[in-house]
Amino acid sequence: MNDSPILLASLDEALALGVALAAVVGPGDVVALSGPLGAGKTSIARGLLAALGLEGEAPSPSFAIVQPYDPPEVRMPVLHVDLYRIEDPEEAEELGLDDARSDSLLLVEWPERLGAAAWQDALWLTLSVGPDGVRALTARVPAAWKGRWPLT
Repeated sequence: MNDSPILLASLDEALALGVALAAVVGPGDVVALSGPLGAGKTSIARGLLAALGLEGEAPSPSFAIVQPYDPPEVRMPVLHVDLYRIEDPEEAEELGLDDARSDSLLLVEWPERLGAAAWQDALWLTLSVGPDGVRALTARVPAAWKGRWPLT
């Protein structure tokens, strides 16, 4: 984890983080977005998807669980995944995310539903909301992301 949290004081700052991430992600990467409802996970994902070329606002994948985006809609294949409704990690196996990862970027909201051992090489971003509404972001930056994490 980063030693001190990064503060995201507005929606624009959450979107800008997504834009910064878009400059350094590629197929095979996993960006795990963790935090309570309303913390800004989808906002970061929307900023990233917009920077990859998506026109219009990306819907939250809460009900679809997996929302795919493919070129030419975006620069690279992306699976925006929301595991909120997954109750057992075995349910997620049916989604085929590990196979899809070979040629897609995975943006995974609620990754903790799969347990701490899932995707050890993922960039793991955890958001919390302070009493003043400011979001605090902490990052677990694995070796695969050293030198690419844009906020160091």
